[in-house]
Amino acid sequence: MPSIRPGSGARPPTIADVAEAASVSRTTVSHALNDIGKVDPRTRARIKRVAAELGYRPNLRAQRLRRGQAKAIALASSMPFAVAGGPSRLGFYMEVAAAAAERALVHDYALVLIPPVQSGSALYSVDIDGAIVVEPDEDDAAVAQLRGRGLPYVTLGRPAPGDDAPYVDLHGGRVAEVLLDHLREQGARHPALLVGAGARHSAVDARAAYLRAAEEHGWTPAVATAPEEGGEQAGYDACAALLDAHPEVDALCALVDAFAVGAIRAVRDRGRRVPEDIMLVTRYDGLRARTCEPPLTAVDLQLERAAGEAVELLLSRLIAGGDDAAATGPQPPCEPRVIARASSLRVPPGG
Repeated sequence: MPSIRPGSGARPPTIADVAEAASVSRTTVSHALNDIGKVDPRTRARIKRVAAELGYRPNLRAQRLRRGQAKAIALASSMPFAVAGGPSRLGFYMEVAAAAAERALVHDYALVLIPPVQSGSALYSVDIDGAIVVEPDEDDAAVAQLRGRGLPYVTLGRPAPGDDAPYVDLHGGRVAEVLLDHLREQGARHPALLVGAGARHSAVDARAAYLRAAEEHGWTPAVATAPEEGGEQAGYDACAALLDAHPEVDALCALVDAFAVGAIRAVRDRGRRVPEDIMLVTRYDGLRARTCEPPLTAVDLQLERAAGEAVELLLSRLIAGGDDAAATGPQPPCEPRVIARASSLRVPPGG
């Protein structure tokens, strides 16, 4: 059992203590520490030095009441637990959260993690100034609740059609292109696509990229969709039906990692091998991809950089008072990079 050591009982220093030690009024201390008002720069610096020496910490609750700000932003998504949970919870969402929290803290903001928003009042019960919504779907529950509260938000990944919120693009189409190029380089002649059934742009853009590639290379299109809430089992069912309808398929791009894991089981249950008979790739290079058997080829999405850009974009909206014209969606500039693993690397003849 953990032990608890009681405090020493010493009273923490107050703003009055700082004022007395610096020989100024409490109002001057408040203005100096909050960088407001007309305070001589030398006096401001001296007050801050005295406050640091005394170990003074501002009363955050009082600041909240005075400024009308929570100094907190939320990270929210409507991705269901079947996809966002399990190993993925330690992957995509937490990778974004860690990077966003670090960048927010630089600006003296806290990051609040919201469980997957399906319905109810998840975003009505937290005190926040705005939010980052991760890959919103059409009629997204998180977006609806933020709009209901009148809170500014930005999206990580393009917003749903008709939503003009500022965003940081995760380049769903380009990611699909590099995965399909990889499969073709490995010898695929009849690749198929498996995506979520919703309208998240990662799926919409991937489907468009796949159809362009099919036309360019003369593939017969084979596209399957699965409900996100079905998780691995939905991926299994969709892949099984796809292989029954298109036995010629020799490669599968399953964008959702949970679907990809289910698809591997479906391939094996039909007496086929990965990657010898069917190569398989997915989008996110997370724990699911790395611990799958065989490990899944995936893409470095540069989530740390993208999450940091999303925080900066949201804070620029907050500073601008929610004016969309003052914030535009920056684009992570680096090319998506394929992390090739056993699921798509075929053994050379005689190897």
